[in-house]
Amino acid sequence: MGYYLQFVVVGLASGSIYALIALGYTMVYGIIELINFAHGDIFMIGTMTAIQVFRIIHLNPNNPPRGLALVGVLLLAFLVSMIVCAVLGMVIEMIAYRPLRNAPRLAPLISAIGVSLILEDIGKLWNGVGGINFPQIFPNIEYTIGSVQISSVDIFIIVVAAMLMIALQWLIQSTRLGRAMRAVAQDREAAALMGVNVNRIISITFFIGAGLAGAGAVVYGLKFGSTIYYVGYQLGLVAFTCAVLGGIGNIMGAVLGGLVVGIIQSYVTLIPDSLANNGVGLPHGGVAWSLAVVFAILILILVFRPSGILGQNVPDKV
Repeated sequence: MGYYLQFVVVGLASGSIYALIALGYTMVYGIIELINFAHGDIFMIGTMTAIQVFRIIHLNPNNPPRGLALVGVLLLAFLVSMIVCAVLGMVIEMIAYRPLRNAPRLAPLISAIGVSLILEDIGKLWNGVGGINFPQIFPNIEYTIGSVQISSVDIFIIVVAAMLMIALQWLIQSTRLGRAMRAVAQDREAAALMGVNVNRIISITFFIGAGLAGAGAVVYGLKFGSTIYYVGYQLGLVAFTCAVLGGIGNIMGAVLGGLVVGIIQSYVTLIPDSLANNGVGLPHGGVAWSLAVVFAILILILVFRPSGILGQNVPDKV
């Protein structure tokens, strides 16, 4: 049993990162019914921003900060990455999406793809076409609970993601801003008649969703140790699958979808590799097949339950 629980622990850490990115997809879709395909590339810009922060303060990976110095460095990386991503998301909404809000649905979708390609080219110009390493400053300590091992990095990722998700849920459910966001998501015209500034609420939604992607970018770098200009495209599609699985437009659905996909991907990645030692298993191990399984899940969900696990079938807004 402990052997299989180990995969759950690994999947929860990866799934927490997916969930932070998926929240941006589901928030934007819930409020304006747009699939923001540039969202994954905003995450990529966040990873490069965090690395730039570490470069500016001249971190030495061989002598990383400890104690309060480490806390300060991490807080700075989170703050700068989240702000850069949040502002970028808001600017993209104002320039690329707002003028097309009343256009046919295909127009903003094409605009989103165009923005995605622009951000990838910015990533190339910024750090080249090769991968760049993320300074590993967080102490990687292994803890054993029964027969399950969990690293300090995974614990940190899960705790940070949980805190941000709880804060977002509180914001949506218990604040005046959250009520305005829910009103705009339900009926934009009625919300405007009640005095809600619809443009401002939509911009804030992009701001918050992109900021969460910036937080995900920092913890992604701490866990995986590198980034590259197309990482946002790959993780964006995985996060989109998570949002669809949980029920796109549903905040808790995005979280659930991220955790489920992370755990499934963990099993696909690790189990075949262990079986291969006995001459069984998938060619080249499960790593080569993990993305295929994720997108197979997406196809099955779209075919058999398009509303997702927690989503509801509702008529299109007019």
